Amino acid sequence: MSEETVPQQGGGTAQPKGLLQQMEELMAALNADLSALDADLQSSATAGRIPVEGPEAG
Repeated sequence: MSEETVPQQGGGTAQPKGLLQQMEELMAALNADLSALDADLQSSATAGRIPVEGPEAG
């Protein structure tokens, strides 16, 4: 069964390169989404907070 799912080395070399490129594109899109989410969370966290300078941490 694993022989069917794993392509043999004699097959077309364009498929692994295509898969690698797809993975790189997906990772870039995920990274952009995570960066946007991080920026959104940071802006909402700072907008909802009032800067506290006193000893409130306990």
